[in-house]
Amino acid sequence: MNHSTEKTPDSTDASASDVEEQTPDGGQPGADAGRHVSIAPPSPPPIADEEDPPPLLVWYVLKVQSSREDTIRDALERRVKIQGLQRFFGRIVVPTEKTIEIRNNKKRTIERKTYPGYIMVEMELNEKTWFTVRETPGVGDFVGAHGTPSKMSIDEVEKMLGEQTSKDEKPTTIKINVERGDRVKIKEGPFENFEGTVEEVIETRGLVKVMLIIFNRPTPVDLEYWQVERI
Repeated sequence: MNHSTEKTPDSTDASASDVEEQTPDGGQPGADAGRHVSIAPPSPPPIADEEDPPPLLVWYVLKVQSSREDTIRDALERRVKIQGLQRFFGRIVVPTEKTIEIRNNKKRTIERKTYPGYIMVEMELNEKTWFTVRETPGVGDFVGAHGTPSKMSIDEVEKMLGEQTSKDEKPTTIKINVERGDRVKIKEGPFENFEGTVEEVIETRGLVKVMLIIFNRPTPVDLEYWQVERI
């Protein structure tokens, strides 16, 4: 007599009942239920210091077309601005001095270029600034040996800039067109039409000391420089 044993629906394999459901990450389902998990944002990357070091400005001298110094300076300033290179340039100067001269019995102040054919530029020399300067119409070359721009010394800068007076300052030099030993004629004053010889020229005071013959005796007379003219 054969006895067969049939499995009922309730008598499932024990191994099947031992299998536990797992989440994709291997944890138990619902294990984090009711618990808030905070995720910290990633740290930002360090910010690189993109600021370039300040430019090193040095004085140089440029050879330019004579009698066009002011025009060339203005053209160079415009080119620097158009190229956006202002930070690499400082002052661009035409060295001048102010003097007083007399013409037609009128005193006037004039501005005279102390170094015709040259201008001074304060700049950092690099490929862009060198090209900007050299391509400016009227500029010849930098002053220097064998085509190499030479930096100006402090003494040279002070000398060239020291001779320049601002427009608001009084002229420090009076141009007197006579010298010691010149024969002159007095144009104005109590000795008008007298003639004499220049003994001394005092530029700082604008005076001329003239030796006149008065009552048959040589007499030195101090006159304003504009009162005399060379004969």
